[in-house]
Amino acid sequence: MSMSHLYGTDGEDGVEMENFEVSDWDLQNEFNPHRQRHRQSKEEATYGVWAERDSDEERPSFGGKRSRDYSAPVNFISAGLKKSAAEDMSEEDSDEDEKPIKQEEIPKEFVPKKLKTGGNFKPSQKGFVGGTKSFMDFGSWERHTKGIGQKLLQKMGYVPGRGLGKNAQGIINPIEAKQRKGKGAVGAYGSERTSQSLQDFPVVDSEEEAEEEFQKELSQWRKDPNGGKKKPKYSYKTVEELKAKGRINKKLSAPQKELSQVKVIDMTGREQKVYYSYSQISHKHNIPDDSPQQPLGKDAKPQGFALPELEHNLQLLIDITEQEIIQNDRQLQYERDMVVNLTHEIQKMSEVLSHEETAISNLSKVLEMVEECERRMQPSCENPLTLDECAKIFETLQDKYYEEYRMSDRVDLAVAIVYPLMKDYFKNWDPLKDCTYGTEIIAKWKSLLENDQLLSHGGQDLSTDAFHRLMWEIWMPYVRNIVAQWQPRNCGSMVDFLDSWVNVVPVWILENILDQLIFPKLQKEVESWNPLTDTVPIHSWIHPWLPLMQARLEPLYSPIRNKLANALQKWHPSDSSAKLILQPWKDVFTPGSWEAFMVKNIVPKLGMCLNELIINPHQQHMDAFYWVIDWEGMISVSSLVGLLEKHFFPKWLQVLCSWLSNSPNYEEITKWYLGWKSMFSDQVLAHPSIKDKFNEALDIMNRAVSSSVGGYMQPGARENIAYLTHTERRKDFQYEAMQERREAENMAQRGIGVAASSVPMNFKDLIQTKAEEHNIVFMPVIGKRHEGKQLYTFGRIVIYIDRGVVFVQGEKTWVPTSLQSLIDMAK
Repeated sequence: MSMSHLYGTDGEDGVEMENFEVSDWDLQNEFNPHRQRHRQSKEEATYGVWAERDSDEERPSFGGKRSRDYSAPVNFISAGLKKSAAEDMSEEDSDEDEKPIKQEEIPKEFVPKKLKTGGNFKPSQKGFVGGTKSFMDFGSWERHTKGIGQKLLQKMGYVPGRGLGKNAQGIINPIEAKQRKGKGAVGAYGSERTSQSLQDFPVVDSEEEAEEEFQKELSQWRKDPNGGKKKPKYSYKTVEELKAKGRINKKLSAPQKELSQVKVIDMTGREQKVYYSYSQISHKHNIPDDSPQQPLGKDAKPQGFALPELEHNLQLLIDITEQEIIQNDRQLQYERDMVVNLTHEIQKMSEVLSHEETAISNLSKVLEMVEECERRMQPSCENPLTLDECAKIFETLQDKYYEEYRMSDRVDLAVAIVYPLMKDYFKNWDPLKDCTYGTEIIAKWKSLLENDQLLSHGGQDLSTDAFHRLMWEIWMPYVRNIVAQWQPRNCGSMVDFLDSWVNVVPVWILENILDQLIFPKLQKEVESWNPLTDTVPIHSWIHPWLPLMQARLEPLYSPIRNKLANALQKWHPSDSSAKLILQPWKDVFTPGSWEAFMVKNIVPKLGMCLNELIINPHQQHMDAFYWVIDWEGMISVSSLVGLLEKHFFPKWLQVLCSWLSNSPNYEEITKWYLGWKSMFSDQVLAHPSIKDKFNEALDIMNRAVSSSVGGYMQPGARENIAYLTHTERRKDFQYEAMQERREAENMAQRGIGVAASSVPMNFKDLIQTKAEEHNIVFMPVIGKRHEGKQLYTFGRIVIYIDRGVVFVQGEKTWVPTSLQSLIDMAK
């Protein structure tokens, strides 16, 4: 193999020398994109430059026919039909006539996306050239078989002549092959889609869009083949765009007021410049010669029309014009808003004008009515004005001309017109004789003259309220005169007078009457009162003032108690007049002061009376006992029980013991016991101390009956005493249970304590509730009963319940007990 194109030869010696120069053949072969690539053989891949080559392959040819190697194995065609020899020879001839195509001569639609490389590409003759076959021959090979494929397709819904798939979306004809025009790569000559693919798959070819983008990129560095100049592009702004820009800038500039006074130093130019707001930078123009000129390149052409001053002036004129358009638009919008505002102002002023005209006409009518009242009040008038007619005129003013009536000075109007008429109306009035005189007419004038604002604020300014001034200056002098002549012990007429006027007179005037006029008179009369000599009880002329004065009478109670205490120093319980004098004051004095008064002045006297009481079963005098018991409602239960425990029950039990020790008649003792017990009220008997005393008497009788074993015993005495004991205790327990039920019902009704759903419905539920409150275990004893009643454990105590009574297991018998005693025993 000769490498003469790479190694030079010496003409004399013929010695081969390596030549490193770049020849024309190298340049042509290197920059030819359609050159034929040399395919390396296996031997060349193995031995490299030492591989043996035929003389025909020493230099690659451009467009020459390649020799065939007939010693190579036979290659078969994979698809398509074998062409005839004549067609093959014609194509080979056409291949020899083909020349390398220059890149500039390729049409634009066939320019590839990237530059193609390689030699003269010869299309292979092994492609499918059979063309499109008709569908009628589809599946024709099954005529030589049993046709199982066609049967299976038809069983699955295949219809001949339609595509495969559920909706027959498959292609009908086989895939067509399209022969490329030249020797370029795939896509070098445009789209290679067939009519069948376009029909079956009608989608937009993205390659066409990519081709257009590639042509645009390619035209940026390639010279325009047409050689023409590009047309300048102009941008236009409409007036509407300028107006919209002006509105947006106006909205955006509003929140930037804080930055309007910021000092800004501009160092972007050749010289340092100072601005006092960011808006000045935004309005800065591109002044010529501010930016340094850049040197032109080698291939750059100088600009044929470069006038920076003129461009600056034109841009300045454009900016000024834009600002004028924006300013005119803003001015126009301002004028339109002003027109709308003035329109609303005209409507508002017209309404105000009509209102003022109405007010003027109303005021003129009011003025006529007032002048008519003044004319009729003259002494020489034949038809003088009366109080009722004046009230009707004021009612007319209030109903028809309410606004003018409220705006006017009612105080001066009332002083000038109403006050003289009111003085004449009350000229001969005596409040104590005719207490209701003038209440109706004053109530009418109250609705006409009273100021509602003063009522809401609770004020008493006489200069702003005509009615209060009327009552204070006209009505109050009559009341002062009558109170000065009034005697406090004749309180009925004065109380009736104030009761009839309490809803008409202002509150502060009524308080002034009670504090400044009535109370001093009462206080002076109480100081002169003597309970020992005065025949009229003090409560008869003090208590009628309670509804009106209430707590104002509190300072009078202390001297009254002192005088009553002095009067009771020599009092004896046999005198019932003391109770008649003190009983009305029980609900007037406070509970603490009343109890202290009773303990200090009454209880010691009653104790002395009980000490004088002699208990004699055979001849008993009960007067002293009745004197004491008669004060039960006046003194507290605890004080009365203390008296009985200290002065009565010791003597009573002592008499019982001495009587039992002398072989008594137990029936008489039983009657004596029940007789004394009946002398006390249920409230006193319910007290635990009184119960204990009577139970102690029963225990003494039981011991007396059980101890007399050897002596004579009255027949049936033991049974009678036991029965009496059981009956009395059962009554006590039933009374306690009833009281507890009443308390529970009252608590349920008032909503105090537990909710209504948790109120006990029976006595067992009440016991269970009390056990839960005191953390005591209350539960039934399984399988244990007494007389058919279920036994329960209440803590460590065994109980049973019978008809609302709790029985506790004692040493020998079941003893009834109260619920509180049961809780105390369980704790």
